[in-house]
Amino acid sequence: MNRVVKKIVVLGAGESGAGAAYLAHKKGFEVFVSDHGKIADKHKELFNKNNIEWEEKVHTEEKILLADEVVKSPGIPENAEIIKKLKDRDVPVISEIEFAGRFTNARKICITGSNGKTTTTNMIWHILKNAGLNVAMAGNVGQSFAMKVAQGDVDYYILELSSFQLDGMYDFKADIAVLMNITPDHLDRYDYKMQNYIDSKFRIIRNQTEKDFLIYCDDDPVIKKALNKMNPGAGRLPFSIKKIEGQNAYLVKEKINFQYKNQKITMAITDLALKGKHNTYNSMAAGITGQVLRIRKETIRKSLSDFQGVEHRLEPVIKVHGIMFINDSKATNVNSTWYALESMNEEVILILGGVDKGNDYSSLQVLIEQKVKAIICLGKDNSKIISAFEEMPVKIEEVRSMEEAVKMAYSIGKNGDVVLLSPACASFDLFENYEDRGRQFKQFVRNL
Repeated sequence: MNRVVKKIVVLGAGESGAGAAYLAHKKGFEVFVSDHGKIADKHKELFNKNNIEWEEKVHTEEKILLADEVVKSPGIPENAEIIKKLKDRDVPVISEIEFAGRFTNARKICITGSNGKTTTTNMIWHILKNAGLNVAMAGNVGQSFAMKVAQGDVDYYILELSSFQLDGMYDFKADIAVLMNITPDHLDRYDYKMQNYIDSKFRIIRNQTEKDFLIYCDDDPVIKKALNKMNPGAGRLPFSIKKIEGQNAYLVKEKINFQYKNQKITMAITDLALKGKHNTYNSMAAGITGQVLRIRKETIRKSLSDFQGVEHRLEPVIKVHGIMFINDSKATNVNSTWYALESMNEEVILILGGVDKGNDYSSLQVLIEQKVKAIICLGKDNSKIISAFEEMPVKIEEVRSMEEAVKMAYSIGKNGDVVLLSPACASFDLFENYEDRGRQFKQFVRNL
């Protein structure tokens, strides 16, 4: 980068912004943090301790527009007024991932996709940790990448990247890119154009060369179509549960076969720690990553068989009078909820709803007809969900709080049923985030 950057303005002071501000401060930049909302006390404490100037509940334009460069929170849309003004002045606006990537020479394994990216990220971290490597996990899961870099470098970063984080990346490069799937999500941020969202996801292969790798799901029609149009420089490593030829992970007689160069690993699906078709895909992506990094096959096999799963992703809570409660609050799009329902063998009471991001619920209809006895709509506006399912032989109820949702589900349920919180929507209408939604669910279930 030719431009000499002296003053960094950080917009948004969540995990991402706090990490970026701290890293910028440590690297000797003049830093100003501005958040239109309220800043968490722990982040204020960090800023004050390091003499980082900050403001909350306002964006002071005179100060922000003096920036040499701006690091933007992924939650701030590109069409926000302050972003437009910065771009009119040719002030570079980048993501925290782009910023942090400048200050590390570690190998970066980057995972994206509409579904499965958190579980896959955690699986890969688990494999590398079990192999004794010096590794950190960051990005859209846990601490921010910038905070990890600021606290002390490692040899490998496993980064979960959302489309919003990818949008602000320009010179950053993934050494290994993992692309799980692309289904409609966040279309409200992409002018309701699927192609814009696809382009965003494919930024994960930006700047890759023939020395790098792209691990991807060859069963995903959107990914296949996009790859046919472009010719990425990276080595392609596909995985599939539908075909064998040319795949680096595939199924034969209920066994996963991982094949990379001269290393072959075979593993029964029943030995995987996490069940369901979606977790077979996640395990395939993680296993291939382990092979590329030359991790011993025994370590890969053991890691995939003893992996503990992720909070808020098909997380069993407890059984109350024979009714099993499962927390899948991280299901913030329709496809995630489809996978959750697909893995259920019992009758389901489904808690659905929140902030609709341009969702099409029609793909859920067959599974709802087969498996769901009741839908509990938990959101400020449930009209779209109700109209999608009102003609179906399923009971539909509306509630306005998690406590009400849990009590309603319990009253409908009987011994052997499953109550599944898998909302298919963002959480910001009634909750701080999907973690808050999931933790409230668990708390009210335990209070029954």
